[in-house]
Amino acid sequence: MTFGKNGIIAYDAKQKTIEVNQFGKKIFSGAKASIVVNGKTISLNDYAEAVLSKETFTDNLGKGTKYVFTYTDKNNPTLVQNFFTYNNQSYFITQIEILANKQQIETNYIAPLDLGKITFDKIENLHTVFVPYDNDAWISYNSKKLDTISNNTSAEVGIVFNNVSRNGFIVGSLEHTVWKSAVKSINRDKEPLFSAWSGFSEKEITRDSIAHGLVKGNKVLSPKFFVGFYSDWRNGMEEYAKTNRIVEKPYVFEWNKPTPVGWNSWGVLMEKINYENTTKVVDFFSNEVPQFRVGNTAYIDLDSFWDNMVKGGFTGDFSKVKEFADYCKNKGLEPGVYWAPFTDWGWKDGPNRKAEGSDYTFGEMWTKTGNTYFDFDGARAIDPTHPGTLKRVDYVINKLKACGFKMIKIDFLGHAAAESTSFYDKNVATGMEAYKIGMEHLVKALDGQMLIYAAISPNMATARYAHIRRIACDAWKTIEQTQYTLNSVNYGWWQTYSYDYIDADHVVFADVTEGENRARLISSVITGTLITGDDYSKDGIWSKRAKEWLQNQELLKIVSNGVAFRPVEGNTGKLTTEVFEQKIGNDWYVAVLNYGATAKNYALPLERLGVKNGNYKLQNLFTAETVEVKNNTIDLNLGAKDAGLFKVVKR
Repeated sequence: MTFGKNGIIAYDAKQKTIEVNQFGKKIFSGAKASIVVNGKTISLNDYAEAVLSKETFTDNLGKGTKYVFTYTDKNNPTLVQNFFTYNNQSYFITQIEILANKQQIETNYIAPLDLGKITFDKIENLHTVFVPYDNDAWISYNSKKLDTISNNTSAEVGIVFNNVSRNGFIVGSLEHTVWKSAVKSINRDKEPLFSAWSGFSEKEITRDSIAHGLVKGNKVLSPKFFVGFYSDWRNGMEEYAKTNRIVEKPYVFEWNKPTPVGWNSWGVLMEKINYENTTKVVDFFSNEVPQFRVGNTAYIDLDSFWDNMVKGGFTGDFSKVKEFADYCKNKGLEPGVYWAPFTDWGWKDGPNRKAEGSDYTFGEMWTKTGNTYFDFDGARAIDPTHPGTLKRVDYVINKLKACGFKMIKIDFLGHAAAESTSFYDKNVATGMEAYKIGMEHLVKALDGQMLIYAAISPNMATARYAHIRRIACDAWKTIEQTQYTLNSVNYGWWQTYSYDYIDADHVVFADVTEGENRARLISSVITGTLITGDDYSKDGIWSKRAKEWLQNQELLKIVSNGVAFRPVEGNTGKLTTEVFEQKIGNDWYVAVLNYGATAKNYALPLERLGVKNGNYKLQNLFTAETVEVKNNTIDLNLGAKDAGLFKVVKR
């Protein structure tokens, strides 16, 4: 089976395994499908020879040939192994179908590719990345040397690559409305292997305390899985992200406005927000930084505790909140608000509290996990399929729309994707099916009236429902927090192609050094958007820096592009590359960050940055100073806990 310019999938009819070759190189071999149906583990070895059929097809990814291997056995369900190969794509897609024979299928484990032997490079040259399922609990990505671990289980997508040559192999799920999936990289006696499967549930990663829900029916499909080898693993991850967005189209309305920029109250004001201090923040953005805009506006977003301005709770008087929204609009700014729609924060007060928008109680709506409930981050999950939950969404969103908000930050969305022993909707069996119902209902209720920004949420499954997603967990101002955020950009920057934008969270200057301020600002600019977070209702060093830096037109030009920078290195473990790069039009930009406590010299070969050798100078976007580039290498010095953002300019 051929795909792309030089891809070959070789199927071994005797072993029932596949081997893949690309660029004249064997990428992996020996991969076989396996499933668990009605509690029984079934291998392809349990079947006689497959029957092969093929057909040409055209879909949103291109033209190609679909190869279908059908396995039948009187004692087992029929198993269909599909390979979608494309004439002009450097990857292929595989998917498993299970068809009922004597009894209905129940499964929570389908592995389209199991125990494939990775052969494109020696294990001692290879890294694999732990990709988290979400961005909660200050979780980090982690790049590991494969020969130093026994295995690495990564949510939704697996990456194995050589950091020196950048050659890399990628396999990942392309659909996230039924299944949670995973890819495991394995070191078996110094032999690198991988397995990819759907039906993933692990408390430390997916937060679930119970097994993945059982998918039932006369026909059950795994998600489609993307499989490809790339000369540069970064190209492969970007293609994987773009393919996700095509296969699983956005449900959210199309964003055709400029890159959003603005302010969020959780940076410093937090629970102290009120009408007086937030309108002073509006005045600051209107009067003191009028050029901090992309397009004609910036967003002023009230985070948690905006209900300080509401008398009588969610069923009370919203007039002061509406007054705030009107105040923003009168100043040429867009008002934003916050909500965690699938959580109950008052659960300790008992189950009998009435939920807003209906006569249901919160106790009736709680997400059940065996004899208990799904609790995480201090909040209890409420069932996204329950009519009380959905009526509450309608009620609150209608209140916020009536106030005139133009942006909403939605949070703790992972609670909506929790596996449950019993959803209200009996047609729903998995956390992802429940997530789809809850999130689609929320998007419908918003009715295209607000920019949707997702904070804590599943990495991949949220792309259908949000315009912007925060790349990591909460971060504020210190160099350590900047490094934490950029760990997620280092290994998750590619999500810039799954969403309209990814975001680095609120940028706080506050009371740390100028270098740390610069690093924090750069971390946001190179992620793709810019949301600030200081208390601009009063004057301080933060307001001085904001006036100078937030109106820097070169920085805003990068922000307006709205695309995350690429990492230069991928061998940093839980830490972060110090160098990121991006080409915008004909201009190359390089961000360099020194997370250390002492000054440091950097020698950066242009070739490693992707810049053609030639005569260049380096322009500092903060100071406008230039540095000569000698011998096709950028030489520069950075102070402790400092950073620079540079434009590579031809001489």
